[in-house]
Amino acid sequence: MSLRHLGARIVQYGPVIAVFGAFIGIWYLVHHVILDDRRRFIVPPPHRVIEGAFLKSKARSELLEGLVNTGRIALIGFVIASVAALVGAVIMALSRMVERALFPYAVALQTIPILALVPLFSVWFGPTRTARVVTCVLVALFPILTSFLFGLKSVDRGHVDLFRLNQAGVRTRLFKLQLPAALPSIFTGLRIGAGLCVIGALVADFFFTRGDMGLGRLLNNYAKRLEYEKLFGGVILASLLGVAIYVLIGWLGNRMLRNWHESEARAA
Repeated sequence: MSLRHLGARIVQYGPVIAVFGAFIGIWYLVHHVILDDRRRFIVPPPHRVIEGAFLKSKARSELLEGLVNTGRIALIGFVIASVAALVGAVIMALSRMVERALFPYAVALQTIPILALVPLFSVWFGPTRTARVVTCVLVALFPILTSFLFGLKSVDRGHVDLFRLNQAGVRTRLFKLQLPAALPSIFTGLRIGAGLCVIGALVADFFFTRGDMGLGRLLNNYAKRLEYEKLFGGVILASLLGVAIYVLIGWLGNRMLRNWHESEARAA
C-alpha cells in the first residue's frame, strides 16, 4: 500500500475513528468521574458491557436470539412498507385526484401516536408476529411514501415534455423516465424506513409480551432486573442492526446510481 493510498484511507476513516474514540472516552468519564459510587452501576464501562453481554455464553446466545427475531420482524415490515409505499406513490403520481383523496389519510395515520394503536393491534391480531409486523409497517410507511412520491413528481419538466412530444405512453414515461429519475429519492426513503422499522420492531416487542423473544422484550427484562451490562449490550446490537440495514441499502443505491447520479458518483 502506497503512502498516498494510506493517507487517503486515514482521511476517509480517521474522523469516524476519532469520534468513536471520543465517545468511548466520554463513556469512561461518565462512569468513573461524573457518577458517584452508588450510581455507577447504571452506566457500566465498555469492558464490563462486553464481558457481561457478549463474552458470557448464556447472555450472548440470548441476545443473538433476540437480534434474529427482531431483525426478522423489521425486515418483513420493511419489505411490506417499501412495496406498499412504492405502489401508493406510483398511483398518486399518476393521478392527482387519487393523491388528493389518499394523501391526507396517510398524513393523519402518521400523526397518530403508534403507542395508541398498539393495544388495538393486540386485540385484533393477538400478541403474534403479525401485530409486530403491522407496527413496523405503520411506523415506516409514511416517510418512505413521501420520499417515493417526491422523487416521482420531481422529474425535470423538459424531459416530461420531450416524452409527450414523442407520444410516449404513461407506462413508458413511468418506467423509462419517472422511476429512474426518482431512484435517489427512493433510496433515501428506504434508508429512513430501514431505521424506523427497527424502532417499530423494538416498540412492538415492548408491548407484545408473548411469542418470539425479541430485543425489545429483552431490554425491558434487563431494565427490570437491573442487568445494565446486558441492557447496554442489547442497545448496541439494536443499533448495529439498524446500521447494517442502512449500510446495505446505501451499498445497493451506490451500485445502481454511481454511474450516472452526481451524489453517488462523488461518493464512489
